[in-house]
Amino acid sequence: MMAHTQAMHADEFAIDIDLVHSLLAAQHPQWAHLPLRAVTSAGTDNALFRLGETMVVRMPRIAVAAPLIEKEWRHLPSFFALPLQVPEPLAIGAPGCGFAWPWSVYRWLEGDPVSTQCVAQSEQAAQALAGFILALRKIEIRGAPLSGAQNNGRGVPLGRRNHLTLTAIDTLSDEFDARELLGAWRACCAAPPWTEQPVWLHGDIHAGNLLARDNRITAVIDFGLCGVGDPACDLMVAWSLFEGNARRSFRDALGDDEPTWVRGQGWALSVALIALAYYRASNQTLSDMSRRAINAVLTDFREGGGA
Repeated sequence: MMAHTQAMHADEFAIDIDLVHSLLAAQHPQWAHLPLRAVTSAGTDNALFRLGETMVVRMPRIAVAAPLIEKEWRHLPSFFALPLQVPEPLAIGAPGCGFAWPWSVYRWLEGDPVSTQCVAQSEQAAQALAGFILALRKIEIRGAPLSGAQNNGRGVPLGRRNHLTLTAIDTLSDEFDARELLGAWRACCAAPPWTEQPVWLHGDIHAGNLLARDNRITAVIDFGLCGVGDPACDLMVAWSLFEGNARRSFRDALGDDEPTWVRGQGWALSVALIALAYYRASNQTLSDMSRRAINAVLTDFREGGGA
């Protein structure tokens, strides 16, 4: 029986185990005999298939995800020394067997997607993730991709997201108070912009892109939206994952100034609004995470007028 992945995009390519096996047999026959099974994931860009016990095949679901494969292949080695594990690419596959895009094979990283229930109030997890982000920012940026079209604008000045964010606020007006969302968004956009040298950022840190064992974060995955720009983008996890003392511990460990923290709050709000507006009917996990971030930002504003 063929195992198809659940579609989340109107223009998504139908990917199944038979297709992946055919590509492996044609291009990497040394692995074609290994067991292959679909991996349940809330990810939106790639379908995942466990290959044997030590590897995973990542197949782009949509055209915009295809160029990210080569980018990860080129830049991930620069991140191997970071304090948390990152994916290790093993091979790139070419289009074939009716599949129009490149695809990739990575070493399998042990662990489960981070559970909000287990990590949300963990100061240890917050400090570990802050340490990862600080180390990432210190990596040499020569030859790094500048934030912009290549990474969905992660790390660009926050105001460039205004149109998309306002559209999402309008779409979600049946679920949230649009005036309250608009007030919080405008306050975040009013924070002074990043004027220092751009630094490396992951671009998409959230529970689904973090792996844990024994309630400890062990790995950060999916670097498709990495680039160099405003580091505030990587702070959005403070509202989508952490709460209470853990969020304060995360902020203290990073040591960022107030404007950067407020911009991070804006990133959390914008990304969550846009994701929820798009995936509300197709991805329950991502929708729930987005609601969590939106409500956390709004709570901050209700309780203290901001961050």
